[in-house]
This record gives sequence, structure tokens and C-alpha cells, in this order.
Amino acid sequence: MDQSVRSRAISNVLRLGVRPILHRIPGHPGGIRVGRSTLDAASLLIPPDSRVRVLPLNDPQLETGRDERPVTGEWVVSRDAEGTAEGAVLYLHGGGYVVCSPRTHRPITSRLALDTGLPVLAPRYRLAPEHPFPAPLEDAVAAYRWLLARGVPASGIVLAGDSAGGHLATALAGEICRQGLPSPAGLVLFSPWVDLTCELSLRAQRGARDPYISAVSAQRVARLVVGPAGFDDPRLALLTCAWTDVPPVFIQVGGDEVLRPEAEALAEAFTSAGADCELQVWKGQMHVFQILNRVLPEAAAAMRDTTRFIRSVTAPAVPERSEAA
Repeated sequence: MDQSVRSRAISNVLRLGVRPILHRIPGHPGGIRVGRSTLDAASLLIPPDSRVRVLPLNDPQLETGRDERPVTGEWVVSRDAEGTAEGAVLYLHGGGYVVCSPRTHRPITSRLALDTGLPVLAPRYRLAPEHPFPAPLEDAVAAYRWLLARGVPASGIVLAGDSAGGHLATALAGEICRQGLPSPAGLVLFSPWVDLTCELSLRAQRGARDPYISAVSAQRVARLVVGPAGFDDPRLALLTCAWTDVPPVFIQVGGDEVLRPEAEALAEAFTSAGADCELQVWKGQMHVFQILNRVLPEAAAAMRDTTRFIRSVTAPAVPERSEAA
């Protein structure tokens, strides 16, 4: 599909007006706090789709009798969902591990709930620099265990995430295997930030036409994400994992992204390990273009392909239903 006129216009606005600012944001807590406040305020201007219900979740897990992480976040559920689907999407939002929240990513979680008929759990995981890695991974594992403990079968759970949330979803898939938990049905990644050392993206920076992601600024943020422990935690290194018993994987990345080589390298790592992995490179598209699915035809089409994948790996957990408008 050729890039639409609307997509080119949005990309140019971001490239000229937003990317220079983001490129110069300092990688320190003060700049991060400003970014959080700005994004949270902007998310208030975009109301959730009227066809979904957003239900807050705050479970301290007191009833387990074990020392487990509380699970907080929100459920996004289609108002027209037929019956009780025996499954769920566990969605981990992006934002470089330092900004954003379940609220900022409702354009994606709402679309997933509408199109698949599955409820979407978006946990509010802890953010750096206050809580460096592996704190976000611990929260993601707690959310997955929470779903299992409440009777959602692993065969009906799809892990999904964008950008840093894509890294977190992939790390979660590895941690599920290491802890001997039942494997999820599938893994969906939108523009995943795979290499937190940023070696691949720095090499790609000169040739990429990414409208707003800068490999240099990503590298500054990554140092906050890993904290004093540095990059030695093997759970950070997604490209060198063994990836045994990986569920089917679906990856989408924009053709203009500086992170495109990372997505391609991850797809190759999965395929080399024998996993069923589908990689889509969307010509002319930017980082996490799927969040614009209500205005961009390419983003809407990408979400339809995502729905096709989720239905294929969760059937018969997801009942057949007509495509959302």
C-alpha cells in the first residue's frame, strides 16, 4: 500500500515540529516529569471510543496469602462483546519505560477490544528512573499470573505491546518460559524497541526518515531505564535469548522507523529458533502508527491484520464477529 496523503502530512508535521524537540530532551528525571505531564494532559483531549467501557483495576492481591505484586491498571471491554470470551489481550504500553500510561494508549487498546471481542488488560507498570528494570517486568509477570489465577486460560491470552512495551512483552514471554508458566497463545509487537543499547538504531540513524524517534535520545533514556545495574541483566538482551517454546509472533514496524532494523533482527532471531513469526514492514509509516487508527487508513488496515492474527491463535476462544467500523 502506498503512503496516504494524510499519513505524509502527519509525518511531515512530526518531522519538522516534534522530532527536533524530542531529540533535545535531556535524559534526566526533570525532563521525564515534563514529558509525563504533557502526555497525560494530551491524552485527556482524546475521549475513549464510545463503543468500549474502561474499567479501573486495583487489586492488592491480598487474598493470595503470598508476597505478590499488586496489579493496577484498566480493563478495556467492548460494549457489544457477545458472551464471555475465554481469553484476553495483555497490553503493555510504550513510552520508553519512562512515560505514558494505559490512558495514553486507549486508541490501541479500544480498537483491539472492539475488533477481537476480547477484553484488554492494560496494567500500570512501574516506570523508570524511579523504578529501573526489572521492576516493569516484575509487574508484567504479576499481571499475567493475575489473569491465570482468575481462570483465563493461557491458550486464550495474547501478549501485546508497542515500542518499549514491545520490549516488555517480549521479555515477559521469555520470563514466562523461565518460570515454567503456561505459554500464552501469541505475541503481538508494534514497533518494538528491541535493543536498549541502541547499537542497531544508532547505525540506522543516518539513513532512516523517522518522523520523531531519535536513536540518540533513546540511548539517553535507556541509561535511565537500566539504572545502576547497567545492561548486564540477560532479560534485557532479546536478540541473544534461546527462544525455545515461543508462541506465534506478529510484528509490525514502519518502513521509515529508526527502529526498523531492530524489529527485523528480532524476527530473524525468532525464525532461527523455529518460532512462527510474521513480520510486516509498512512502507512510509512512522513509529507506532497504529495509535492513529481512527484517522490513518494504513493504521486501520494494520489493526485489521492484527485482529486476524489474534483470532487465528486464540480460536476458538474468540467468537467470530463482524469487523468493527
